[in-house]
Amino acid sequence: MESKLEPARRKVNNPKQLRRNRIRRNWDLYLLVLPVIVYFLIFKYYPMYGVQIAFKDFIAIEGIWGSPWVGFEHFTRFFNSFYFDRLLTNTIGLSLYNLAIGFPIPIILALLINEIRLKKAKSFVQTVTYAPHFLSTVVVVGMLFLLLSPSGIVNQFLGLFGLSEISFMTEPEWFKTTYVFSGVWQQMGWSSIIYLAALAGIDPQLHEAAKIDGASRLKRIWHVNLPGIRSTIIILLILQTGSIVSVGFEKVFLMQNQLNMEASDVIATHIYRTGIAGAQYSYSAAIGLFESVINFFLLILVNYTAKKTSQTSLW
Repeated sequence: MESKLEPARRKVNNPKQLRRNRIRRNWDLYLLVLPVIVYFLIFKYYPMYGVQIAFKDFIAIEGIWGSPWVGFEHFTRFFNSFYFDRLLTNTIGLSLYNLAIGFPIPIILALLINEIRLKKAKSFVQTVTYAPHFLSTVVVVGMLFLLLSPSGIVNQFLGLFGLSEISFMTEPEWFKTTYVFSGVWQQMGWSSIIYLAALAGIDPQLHEAAKIDGASRLKRIWHVNLPGIRSTIIILLILQTGSIVSVGFEKVFLMQNQLNMEASDVIATHIYRTGIAGAQYSYSAAIGLFESVINFFLLILVNYTAKKTSQTSLW
């Protein structure tokens, strides 16, 4: 009897058959994800063949395949360049500063909004904090120039206390602070949405039990809310640390001028000057590839560390 059932067991436990059955049962879900897969294949993976120009002396009339191979010459040139130390220091410094300030503030904001009990007040706070996200970067930088100019509102306010005016947009030592805090103001409300969604999923019975035990509101936030959104915090932290060497180009470029270049010159703006303005396509491609490879290894490292320490990871 057992010998007759053995083939049937093997058929049921066959991984390929199980996979086919799972796909057959959930065909509609796979159909929904198909456009996303096609999008990434066409617009993300297919263009990666052009990465090879980083290892070639690209000549437009010869094309990618016809251009001569130069190996790691462009990488060596970048590593030995005068600007390498400044670019790397500014890029990593700005990213770490933004991570240290910009990452915890949306969490704090979400926890505060979650504690508001009046629906109208809660909606008002959410609207006010979400609104800056929908302003374009050009508009935000224009506002910064108006507010932080020597004759702007901020310097007029400082003058009321007898303080000397500060040229925020031209002094290098103020560039990172201006960039980071203006970004926090613009994005903190929008970034808090995912934390609010995670807080909404916490079992209300946990709060009821904490109240019975005499826990104050602050203790309930610390011992119930924060542990409840810990996995969300870790996932978003992994994603953000995976782009430490990448600083957004547009805002930095708009805020950049010759006076603050010492602090505002990052890898993204250097790629623009050399690749677009200077038409050094192979050299700029090599810099971009270097940036992407560093981010990739950082993502792997942080994900591995998070998985070992907290059992939460992207994969």
